[in-house]
Amino acid sequence: MKAYEEFFKGKRITLLGLGLLGRGVGDAEFLAQCGTNVLVTDTKTEEQLAESVERLRKYSNITFHLGGHQKEDFTDTDLVIKAAGVRLDSPEIAAAHAAGVPVAMSTALFAKYAMDAGAKIVGVTGTRGKTTVSHMIFHALEKGGKRAHLGGNVRGVSTLAMLPQIQEGDIAVLELDSWQLQGFGDLKISPHIAVFTNLMPDHQNYYKSMDEYFADKANIFRFQHLGDVLIAGNGLTERLQTPQPPVEAFVPERLAKDWVLRVLGEHNRENAAFATAALQALGFSDEEIKKGLESFEGVEGRLQFVRELNGVKFYNDNNATTPEATIAALRAVGSVGTLIVGGSEKDLALEDLVSEIKNRVSNVILLTHPNYKGSARLAESLDKAGIVYEEAHELSAAVVSALEKTKSGVVLFSPAFASFGMFQNEYERNDQFLELVRRMGGAA
Repeated sequence: MKAYEEFFKGKRITLLGLGLLGRGVGDAEFLAQCGTNVLVTDTKTEEQLAESVERLRKYSNITFHLGGHQKEDFTDTDLVIKAAGVRLDSPEIAAAHAAGVPVAMSTALFAKYAMDAGAKIVGVTGTRGKTTVSHMIFHALEKGGKRAHLGGNVRGVSTLAMLPQIQEGDIAVLELDSWQLQGFGDLKISPHIAVFTNLMPDHQNYYKSMDEYFADKANIFRFQHLGDVLIAGNGLTERLQTPQPPVEAFVPERLAKDWVLRVLGEHNRENAAFATAALQALGFSDEEIKKGLESFEGVEGRLQFVRELNGVKFYNDNNATTPEATIAALRAVGSVGTLIVGGSEKDLALEDLVSEIKNRVSNVILLTHPNYKGSARLAESLDKAGIVYEEAHELSAAVVSALEKTKSGVVLFSPAFASFGMFQNEYERNDQFLELVRRMGGAA
């Protein structure tokens, strides 16, 4: 019996947060298959979670408490596995701690048992770039014939459920947001190779300060050991002096000018430099790295070219959920015929975004919704700057109007805000935009 099977078998585990993205469902399935008695609890109702619940019905060792939480589920259990985004100061977590019940997170549990099995863990975090850097590393590893796995903050993927695939010598590349890194802090582990791209204001509706945000991110290096590797962005040099990482951080060199990437933008060349440093730490030659990175075609939702229609190029930058991310997209594209922007609030500064829009964008379409306080605040800033914009109450209306307004050049969908309100999550927003653009008539 493998170590993780021995750990999970027969335990009573409360899974806090099922969700609709597939990760929670995958975690529950995996635990059930390990012989765990799983109690799934979520504030959403059974009706809201119908698709996820239906998939788990066949397991007799899974029970549900939905539509709210019961205190005893966190005090009378062997372990609580907390979903990313559930606040550490929630009453449920407090109840577990008060009862002496350990709290863990699924991606960190995966990392612990994958390490025990002899796999090397590459973790990537940062406010911007972590998704692309993770995918670049994974792509190059596969291109180089290595046994590699991609997990962490990946759509629809239960990282925990990847454990049965892990063999000694494998490489697991994990995209780690600040919430998932809370779990690494709980277990006091860090990846063997840690990449920390940058730190910019984000999730300020969750964190009380940038220091609190950084404290979660810092778990990517806090528990490293001699021989591990920490690769950090130049902008982090000063901040890293305070926690004093166990290993010395180094800043990657700029990407060689003769390397020709398929992905747009200077920010993606910076991403490729981080990926290069990580691959070098894994023993790849420059020739192998160049071959891998030059063949990388990008990630869905990150400045993704969708199609050209009547001379207009449509780009999907759905995962730009901060002003800085949209600024990077605008600079990469250069000149934008129409920008579709707007969403729910993250309490981030908008001045630089408005300035960039004024310099680079001909037409602005602002997504508006009663819950989109971010859009309302951006509207005020655009008005003050004298920038004319059109409001759209649905994404479909915004896409149709964008094609009508843009006779040539680029339509860029780069929201700069979160999706909640008009959409269940950013993935629904992404899929809807892609479907709308791909179904539009005209000469492609």
